[in-house]
Amino acid sequence: MLEERASGILLHPTSIPTRYGIGDLGPRADEFIDWLAGAGQKYWQVLPLCPTDAGDSPYQSPSSFAGNPLLISPDLLAADGLLTEGDLSNAALPEVENASRVDFPAVIQRKHQLLRAAIAAMRNLPVSHPLQQEFAAFCGLHVDWVENHAKFMAQRDANQNRPWQQWTEYVTEPERAVKPELGERFVAAVLLQFFFVRQWQRLREHAQRYGIKIIGDIPIYVSHDSADVWANRSLFQLDAQGNTTNVAGVPPDYFAATGQLWNNPLYDWDAMERDGYRWWIHRLEASLQFVDLVRLDHFRGFEAYWSIPAGETTAINGQWIPGPRQKLLRALCQAKRPPSVSGDNSATDPSTTVPIIAEDLGMITEEVHALRKEFNLPGMKVLQFMLPGEPWDHHRPEEFEANSVAYTGTHDNDTTLGWFRSNMLTHPDQLERLKQYTKCDEANIAWEFIEIAWKSGSNLAVAPLQDILSLGSEARMNTPGTCGPEITNWRWKYVPGMLTAEVQQRLANLTREANRSR
Repeated sequence: MLEERASGILLHPTSIPTRYGIGDLGPRADEFIDWLAGAGQKYWQVLPLCPTDAGDSPYQSPSSFAGNPLLISPDLLAADGLLTEGDLSNAALPEVENASRVDFPAVIQRKHQLLRAAIAAMRNLPVSHPLQQEFAAFCGLHVDWVENHAKFMAQRDANQNRPWQQWTEYVTEPERAVKPELGERFVAAVLLQFFFVRQWQRLREHAQRYGIKIIGDIPIYVSHDSADVWANRSLFQLDAQGNTTNVAGVPPDYFAATGQLWNNPLYDWDAMERDGYRWWIHRLEASLQFVDLVRLDHFRGFEAYWSIPAGETTAINGQWIPGPRQKLLRALCQAKRPPSVSGDNSATDPSTTVPIIAEDLGMITEEVHALRKEFNLPGMKVLQFMLPGEPWDHHRPEEFEANSVAYTGTHDNDTTLGWFRSNMLTHPDQLERLKQYTKCDEANIAWEFIEIAWKSGSNLAVAPLQDILSLGSEARMNTPGTCGPEITNWRWKYVPGMLTAEVQQRLANLTREANRSR
C-alpha cells in the first residue's frame, strides 16, 4: 500500500549511455541516481533485469530469476582487477556512445569477449582472494535458483541454443548433478550471475544512501525456452514431451481484431496450489532481494486468464479460465509476514500485503478491481489510456484513489509528445476535449501531462524519462505486437548531456509544488 506522496522516473538501465554502447550498473548509473536525487525523486522504476533472448525483450528471458550479463559494468570489473585498461579500450564503442539506439549485435559481440576475459581472470585467483570468498558466499546464498539457471545455460550452449525439448548433447535432468563435460560452461554461467548480483547490490546501496527506492518488474508469464519451465515442468500446462498444450494471450478487442497471441506456457494452477505456490513465493522473494517493490504484470490474469490451444495462429479461439485469485495472493502475503505471535490474526488479514503494484490495464472487470482492493494493492492510472472519450470521466486526476500510481505513459506507450502528435493533432474533437485539462501546447505537452500526474490524487506519480526530456516517437521504448530486424524495440537510450541542471531543477520545483519532495 502506498502511504506517502512521492514521484519517480521510469528508465531501464540499458538506456543509460556508456562507452560500451549500452547502459550498465557502473559509474553512469551512479550519475543517474545522483541526478534523480537532485530532482527530488524517491523512486527509480526499471523493466525486468533478467537476460534477454532474440528480440532483446526483457519480457522473453531464459530465466526470470537471473540477471542480464549485458548489464554488467566493465569498469567495475576492471576496478576489481578482472580486466585491464587495454581490455576496456578494445571493447569500447565510442562511435555509438552519442547515438540514441543500442546496437545489440555489436554490443553482444564485444561485451561477451570482455566477460570471457573476466571469467578467466576470476578463475585464476587463489582461493584465499576476497573475491573468491565472496563468490563462495554468493553460491551458498543463491543456490535455490542459480544452480538450475547455470545447468540450463550450460546445456543450452552445448546444444547450439536450441530449445530444451530438442537437446541431444550432455542432457542432464534438473535434479541431477551437472555432467563433467559441462563443467566450464556451468561455472561461467554462475560467475556471470555473481558479477551481476554484486554490482546490482552496490548500485542499490548507492540509491539507498539517497533514500531512493527501486521498483522492479515481474512479468506474469515466463518463456517456454527457459530454466523456469525446464526445471519445473509439472507446474506448467505441458505434454509428456514438454510441448505446450495451452498458451497465453489476450482476446480480440478494440485495438487488436485477432487478439494478442503471446505463446507463453500457461501455469497449471492446480499443481501450484498443491505445491503451496512455492515457485511463485520464491520468485517474489528473489525479486525483493534486489528491489523495494515490484510491478506485477498483467494482474488481470490472476483473476482469470485467456487460454488458447497450442498451435493456434491467433488469439481468437481462446476462453477465460479462473485464475488462482485470493489463494495465490494470500500465500504470497503469508510468506512475507513475520512469524506469528499469540493472538495474531494477520493470517486472514488482507491489509497485510506484499509490496506489489498491480498492472491493472486492459480488459479489467469488477472482479479484478475487487481482488486488487481486497489485498490493498495499488493499481495504475495511465493518462494516455484515458482517451478517446471525455477525458478522465468518472476518474478525474485530482480524484484518483491515493493507493494508485499515476503514469503519463509506460514503456509500451508512445512518448507523450509522440502520442499527442499522432492522436490529438489528427483528431480535433479529442483535442478540444483535452483542452479542458491542459493548454495542449505541443512544445510543452509532455510537461503538461507530467504536471497532471504529479498533482493528481495518486500517492505515487511516475513518468518515463523520455517525457521528462520532451522527446518524440523516435524515443519510444517498445511497440507491442511488433518484431523483426527493422523494429527498434528496447533500443532507445538517452544521449550524454540530456540530463541538464535546468531539467533537473524544473522537475524538482514541480515535485516540491505537488508535495512529493524527498
